[in-house]
Amino acid sequence: MKADRAAQKEFYHLFSDKMFGVCLRYANDADEAKDILQDGFIKVFSNLNKFNNKGSLEGWIRRIIVNTALERFRDKNYLFAVNMEMGYETGEKEYDHIISELSAKDILKLIKELSPQYRTVFNLYAIEGYSHKEISEMLKIKEGTSKSNLSRARDILKEKIKKHYMINVNYM
Repeated sequence: MKADRAAQKEFYHLFSDKMFGVCLRYANDADEAKDILQDGFIKVFSNLNKFNNKGSLEGWIRRIIVNTALERFRDKNYLFAVNMEMGYETGEKEYDHIISELSAKDILKLIKELSPQYRTVFNLYAIEGYSHKEISEMLKIKEGTSKSNLSRARDILKEKIKKHYMINVNYM
């Protein structure tokens, strides 16, 4: 039994930093991210025997952590859907030079400022790489809602990036 605890501790330390980063993208603050991480690792340890060596272990753990975060937000009714009839892909490249000057920390901070529903769809699509069909199934929303939420998140981020850039340029 003592060997199992030592193995779990080592396993946790091997993956916890990366998974905490995933949790931070979905959580409102560090405390909530810690709760998601803890709940997620309880599920990982409870289901470790179900890992079938298809794909990477880290990817399997990440999926459990993301699903744990989504369950938490479903329970809190954070994931209400906003369906807007608008173009999904604007294709605008006008802010590419600004984005290249921002640090990853700045970009993550701006993403964190999005409302939970926009942040969640943005994270799942742009960072985790899920398709709109997969997102719609995970969040129990329509595919078009996923697309419009992503589009709105991108628009909000563009404005935030523009403001961030203008403030920093004016102070240089």
